[in-house]
Amino acid sequence: MTLVSDWTALAGRTLACCLEIAACTEVPGQITRTFLCPPMHEAHARLDAWAASLGLQTREDAAGNWRATRRSARPGARTLVVGSHLDSVPDAGAYDGVLGVVLGLALLEALGDTPLPYHVELVGFSEEEGVRFGVPFIGSRALVGTAGELLEVTDAGGKTVAQVIAEYGLDVGRLEEARLTGDVLGYLEMHIEQGPVLEAEGRSLGLVEAIAGQSRLDLTFTGKANHAGTTPMGLRRDALTGTSAFVLAAENLARSTPGLVATVGSLTPLPGASNVIPGEVHLTLDIRHARDEVRLGALDQLLTVAEGIARERGLTFSHQLRMEEHATPMNPALTVLLGEAMSAEGQVAVPMVSGAGHDAMLVGQVWPAAMLFLRSPGGLSHHPDEAVLEEDVEAALRVGARFLRLLAEREEAR
Repeated sequence: MTLVSDWTALAGRTLACCLEIAACTEVPGQITRTFLCPPMHEAHARLDAWAASLGLQTREDAAGNWRATRRSARPGARTLVVGSHLDSVPDAGAYDGVLGVVLGLALLEALGDTPLPYHVELVGFSEEEGVRFGVPFIGSRALVGTAGELLEVTDAGGKTVAQVIAEYGLDVGRLEEARLTGDVLGYLEMHIEQGPVLEAEGRSLGLVEAIAGQSRLDLTFTGKANHAGTTPMGLRRDALTGTSAFVLAAENLARSTPGLVATVGSLTPLPGASNVIPGEVHLTLDIRHARDEVRLGALDQLLTVAEGIARERGLTFSHQLRMEEHATPMNPALTVLLGEAMSAEGQVAVPMVSGAGHDAMLVGQVWPAAMLFLRSPGGLSHHPDEAVLEEDVEAALRVGARFLRLLAEREEAR
């Protein structure tokens, strides 16, 4: 397989393209691209220009996913999907999601006219973050054929997903055509780690073996608001102190359970006055683990703890499940192949778990999936200072190219 000779230059072009796409934003002075916002047209145009130079066919599907196809000349060829997302959180960095899409283009450039025994479908998903509609993975749901159930979901302005698709200039009636049909051999996603593990261990790349499942809940502790100066400590029904006990219990359980993370990210005491005992507290709980049985067991344990705290303190406790995603193991065969590619390129193929959700989470429930992480300097993501090292991008390109070659050898042997 003949590949590009100057990997460093290709890595530099990859990073430059990410910065060009970062300029496609809804909010001047920051990076913000939500689902099917007008600047997404410009982002697609930047990708189209590179794809056209490679002779690739490109299109937007009815969910707004950007698609580029490299066809194999082999009869009956299966399809390898390479992808990540192009949307962002508000005031984001330049590389979350976007880097994986641009790396896919760079890999296809590296291949040149080298024949492959499989088609390559490169996808820039229109939505992964869930910012606009509160539901993540609209783009990847469309690829696997399950986005239709979301068409009537509304955003903060009351517009439905279907209306937004139409306003963007797409035909929602053709949504079924966004579904990738035929024989799919697998899915590869390259993504920044968004955490500190690789940097702490001095590694450029990480081999993802699973994406953690997650549960998100809204919780409420209710007591009795009263005067802060006249109510003795022993006669109080303080919802905030009860909540505080729960928050510490969640932290203690997560610290003592390998691989478990638990976060109370939002806490609102009411009525919220300095001289009033809080009578009610609304809080959120986010709990994640690579094994669903561990996550669900821990969640049951924490809910039991919360009920006990409420009884002891004269409070009531209620909860509502807001979102749940099952853990998604990566495909063992593809992960082994990706690990072999890493080792062949001098990288340490130590398996790791992704605590964040990714499109591979949805796609991996339908087709075999593999995922490669790139180091995040400072462990920083979802932030304007999000960064990536050029040397790590070059390493990812080399590993990705090696993976494509190993996959080609496997396909030719079928």
